[in-house]
Amino acid sequence: MKIKQPVYAIDNIISDYNDLTVYETVFHNANGYIGVRSNFEEGYPEGIDTIRGSYINGFYDIAEMKQAEKLYGLVEDKQTMLNVVDTQTIYLIIDGEKFSMFEGTVKESKRWLDMEKGITGRYIVWRSPKGKEIEISIKRMTSFTQLSLFTIEYIVKALNFNGNIVFQSYHRGEVQNYSNENDPRAARESSRYLVPAQAVVEEGVSYLTSDTSKSALSVCTGVAHRLSKDSSIVTKLEGHSASTKIDTAIVENESIQLVKYTVFSDSIRHKDCTANAKVEMGKALTVSLETLYQAQFVYLKEYWNNCLLEIKGDDELTEAINYNMYQLIQSVGKDEHCNITAKGLSGEGYEGHYFWDTEMYIEPFFNLTEPSITKNLISFRYKTLDKARENAKILGHAKGALFPWRTIMGTECSGYFPSGTAGYHINGDIAYSVVAYYLVTKDLDFIAEKGAEIIFETARLWMDVGNYSNGTFRINEVTGPDEYTCMVNNNYYTNVSAQYNLRWAYKFYYMLKEAKQLTNIEKLGITEDEVREFERAADLMYLPYDNTLKINPQDDSFLDKKVWDLENTPKEKFPLLLHYHPLHLYRHQVCKQADTVLAHFIFEDAQSMETIRNTFHYYEKVTTHDSSLSTCIFSIMASKLGLIDKAYDYFGDSAKLDLFNTHKNTKDGIHTANMGGNFMAIVYGFGGLRIKENSIYFAPSLPKQWEQYKFQINYEDSQIIVEVNAKETIFTLVKGGSKVIHIYGISYNLEDVVKIALQG
Repeated sequence: MKIKQPVYAIDNIISDYNDLTVYETVFHNANGYIGVRSNFEEGYPEGIDTIRGSYINGFYDIAEMKQAEKLYGLVEDKQTMLNVVDTQTIYLIIDGEKFSMFEGTVKESKRWLDMEKGITGRYIVWRSPKGKEIEISIKRMTSFTQLSLFTIEYIVKALNFNGNIVFQSYHRGEVQNYSNENDPRAARESSRYLVPAQAVVEEGVSYLTSDTSKSALSVCTGVAHRLSKDSSIVTKLEGHSASTKIDTAIVENESIQLVKYTVFSDSIRHKDCTANAKVEMGKALTVSLETLYQAQFVYLKEYWNNCLLEIKGDDELTEAINYNMYQLIQSVGKDEHCNITAKGLSGEGYEGHYFWDTEMYIEPFFNLTEPSITKNLISFRYKTLDKARENAKILGHAKGALFPWRTIMGTECSGYFPSGTAGYHINGDIAYSVVAYYLVTKDLDFIAEKGAEIIFETARLWMDVGNYSNGTFRINEVTGPDEYTCMVNNNYYTNVSAQYNLRWAYKFYYMLKEAKQLTNIEKLGITEDEVREFERAADLMYLPYDNTLKINPQDDSFLDKKVWDLENTPKEKFPLLLHYHPLHLYRHQVCKQADTVLAHFIFEDAQSMETIRNTFHYYEKVTTHDSSLSTCIFSIMASKLGLIDKAYDYFGDSAKLDLFNTHKNTKDGIHTANMGGNFMAIVYGFGGLRIKENSIYFAPSLPKQWEQYKFQINYEDSQIIVEVNAKETIFTLVKGGSKVIHIYGISYNLEDVVKIALQG
């Protein structure tokens, strides 16, 4: 498939220095293993803010997290993702004048991202203070087919002179992380976590190996250079850095190409990361750059074929949606040693931690487009299951597993427990993701191998944290998705997700028993009596309901609180978390994001349409959408309720978040969960998709701003394309066996094509 508007480009004559850090994020390169921010190769003048970083997914060190009071079980250290190296730096010197975007005359400047080719670029026409004009073209790539590899192709053309040029390229191992003491989403301390271990130059290739200060991990990066014409390339070590000088003549209208290769290797995946880096560099240098570019194109062609999504009638929105889907494949981990961070690999916001974002906002996308990636993400949770068991014990639970609210390697990194560790719903989210993967793939073998153990251990946790009271099962002192309401009894979302978890523990037990696949989980000592108790607790789960308003209260006390006056709150006071004390927020009816409304999307069968409708309208009035996770969910539920104009408004705000920097924090990294939510807003919202235990359901609608849209999904062994226009919806079976599908509540046998008149 050839995607519409594959290139996102901007004219980049610098007018606002604040834009630089935003574009560092927007044009970053990543492949799920490594990520490199899009800093100018030549750097910025002193005093201009920059986040110059290169990252490895899942690679971390330990940082101290001081607590005001040393109480039992409070987290006193955390993992943090590291800026591991700077290999971006390339200075260009023309007859003694150093190229800079801040000196001389920038006659033309563009930055661009090609989402079909998987490369980013800069194009500059520059006149030096002494009048020499050059054309610079730079392409960058993080390879999807060799995950260790990052390349910079730097081409210089002399426009009006003959002379001499020098490339001065650097490989810097002594780097540090970014900090911002005024933003809780960024680290407050700027530390050097890496300790120099070894630096060598072999056959012109520099290799720098560093050890982490506390986590006992190692990282090695290798850098090599190739020039398009014969010239001396001299590389020398300078402490724990290497510099490479390339000096050559250039004549008018001549173009000279420099290719800089960087490989990354870490000891999580390779015991001897230095030896592995040398292998990876040898692999990279045995093929041409054009061959690497072609492999990148082929990889992405298959990707875009699998996640076909087209909108006709809104080019700006189409561009934003394509960008978001591209960032998802850039960000998501490709092995069981990592996951997907809240900011992808584009920046240091949230310190590279994994949250519930993965399960509830990102896996739904990969479930429907590339389920093997979802399988990797669940495998990461399985790999950290023992850590989750340890975490449960710290929290006082004798049985079961409690996954950490935020983590890299499996232990809790949340310093503020009311809105972190208390978010027990993460267990329900992870359990939900296991079930969702099964419903799409029917991969019972994977459930037997890994998924069921997660389901059973999270179910056991609910039995320990909850208790029976007045004939119901209740869960007290937890925090739901809404981080402006913490430490409550019977958060609706938490209770209904626990109910779902418990019911599927019961179902999976008997499915595996019938399939004779209980062997792998016998070590857990699960008994039929325990499984029947899961079912009993699920049946008796207390789900708050208000008879007067006919809504599900967010928790037992939510409706007793004073309603926050959002209408008269000054715009400069948003987001509220940066301007009001948490206790002040907790005492009001005010929501940062979708909570009960999210529950009604995910677990819609638990309530009537009347309750869902009333609840949606109630929470609309008290939700700030300060979280990027919010508007996409409100869009989905507005679609379900037939409020298509409102759904479209919510969706548009969500889709353009990073390209237009609407939350004013894109400099810290992209919002990966929101990007997954955009996809859900189309497919689950306007497309009305629901995948349930017995079948697959659709209820399409069409925003008036669009002429048509279409998307493709995987379901079991089949691929289905759904096309919606003003007159009808067309369902096409692309491959696989025939399927029974439900459209507007009526079942159809999809063997080839089914056409249904559009309703609503």
